[in-house]
Amino acid sequence: MSGRTPIRPLAISMGDPAGIGPEIIAKSWKARELHSLAPFFVIGNPHAITAVWDGPLAKIGSPDEAAAAFETALPILPVGEVGDVVPGRPNGDSARVALQALEIGVGLARSSAAGALVTGPVSKAQLYDVGFTHPGQTEFVAERCGISADHAVMMLAGPTLRVVPMTVHVALAQVPALVSQDLILSKARVTARGLLRNFGIERPRLAFAGLNPHAGESGAIGREEVDILAPAIAQLREEGIDAVGPFSADTMFHARARAGYDAALCLYHDQALIPIKTLHFDDGVNITLGLPIVRTSPDHGTAFNIAGTDQADPGAMIAAIRMAQMAAERREATAAVGLP
Repeated sequence: MSGRTPIRPLAISMGDPAGIGPEIIAKSWKARELHSLAPFFVIGNPHAITAVWDGPLAKIGSPDEAAAAFETALPILPVGEVGDVVPGRPNGDSARVALQALEIGVGLARSSAAGALVTGPVSKAQLYDVGFTHPGQTEFVAERCGISADHAVMMLAGPTLRVVPMTVHVALAQVPALVSQDLILSKARVTARGLLRNFGIERPRLAFAGLNPHAGESGAIGREEVDILAPAIAQLREEGIDAVGPFSADTMFHARARAGYDAALCLYHDQALIPIKTLHFDDGVNITLGLPIVRTSPDHGTAFNIAGTDQADPGAMIAAIRMAQMAAERREATAAVGLP
């Protein structure tokens, strides 16, 4: 950690205790020295950790105790009364623990008691059953931070690719009606600023995918590229943002194409997530741009089918912790010299 800006310990909300979150968090702590991970603590139910791991666990009462405990044990801030957690068998109690841990984690990050928030995988279906009303954790975190969903951007990032889906959890049939110049401009501005604040890219290069095959063939098989995307991209360039496109999505993700941009902005969920998960299934990270806090998450789900079998790969959780750590350090360093 020498030469880095000191940050507060990172908070990790456990996610659903019956999923693979407890296992990949514990494995990440075990690999802390190999990956030079900053001190972190988990928020959740201790029984969920001990059900899948026999390593050292240290219960803490506040984030202030995490750094001292981290060297010899995984610090945990206990929440929830689940009792004996059965891996792979989620229920209402496990969903309530996931939601409570998420709520506490956001609060600790907002108050600067934690340096950043890393969110473990949750089951939206289980959360909906206990009253959760948001499309996902990204929207929940944004609301709790006082940021509208329109001004929070979900970016999926791996070592060789960053993508932004401009529409997310909506039916494909609804996408054309949702794509507008205002949406594109808003998401692109937040993305450009987020690449500067969190990744240190001073002049981010944004590449836009078209909505239609072959980017519409100049209007022959769709006019969204001509009527909506092209004018929005021109406006961004007038504002000084390095924006190019729209391009046919099937030509944007090979190695030579990826070298030409810092983030690909895509029109719908699978257009963005198929390439990132193909290239970085085991180390992809979900980072939310546009927030007053740093928030990351591994880009995978609860994997209830393998929970408790010691098969879960911690790569994406380790990557999420490292990205949160680097973004938090960068923000601390720029704040120290008066930069936004």
